[in-house]
Amino acid sequence: MTAIICASDLMALGAIRSLGHAGYDVPGDVSVIGFDDSPTMSFVAPALTTIRQPVAEIAQGAVTALLALAAGSPSASELRYEGELVVRASTAVARVREG
Repeated sequence: MTAIICASDLMALGAIRSLGHAGYDVPGDVSVIGFDDSPTMSFVAPALTTIRQPVAEIAQGAVTALLALAAGSPSASELRYEGELVVRASTAVARVREG
């Protein structure tokens, strides 16, 4: 394996810690990516590569859908939002492994 993608930034921090205890270097041996872009992720070591969610847009879409439902109007059955990859120090190009 050359990378781990975690469902949250906190899980990614746990993965980095566990990898370190097992003797792996992040990102030298394994890249780690989180999800959420929690405010402190740029301050941890190594700074965490993560997926940033458009939180304000998601909240606005949820409120709009709820208000439409409360008014008796049909609302969208699915709302989609695009995340943004924020590249920091916890990822690197995978090393070529022989054998």
